[in-house]
Amino acid sequence: MWLGSRFLLVPVNGEAAFEMRPIGFLRTPFTDAASVPKGPGAAHRAEGALELLPAYEAGLQDIEGFSHLYIVWVFDRAEGFSLVVTPPTDDRPHGVFATRSPRRPNPIGLTVVELLGREGNRLLVKGVDMIDGTPVLDIKPYLSSVPPETLRRGWLAEAEARRTAEGRTRP
Repeated sequence: MWLGSRFLLVPVNGEAAFEMRPIGFLRTPFTDAASVPKGPGAAHRAEGALELLPAYEAGLQDIEGFSHLYIVWVFDRAEGFSLVVTPPTDDRPHGVFATRSPRRPNPIGLTVVELLGREGNRLLVKGVDMIDGTPVLDIKPYLSSVPPETLRRGWLAEAEARRTAEGRTRP
């Protein structure tokens, strides 16, 4: 299989794997996974900074014009994976691809943050849900063409409805 010159194919346990390198690291107030807000009603309002490696600073040109960004990052402290997980937002198991669990075959995270400002190679952001020192793989401007009224929230909406019917707000 041809992969082009940008990726290095590395065999891992007999399987093909891509090698990627971080473009920067996140500075957040969270020192471990337990300190990151999660579960029903979790508010992601914490501020942090994405510190890009100096070699990538030129890639930030014109980023200030966007209010929100996608941050693609690595669950670098997650070990192993499970194809079925019970998330903190429900008491029922779901397929890992229908959740935001860190225990994934490829431990990649995706978070939308608000861009508060830029200081050279540092992006000041709000809405972080990552542990301090988390490696960042990519940054993209948040652009959504999906009207809010057409979004569906799958099992999460059902779990929230059950919780409300039971008079609970937390698991």
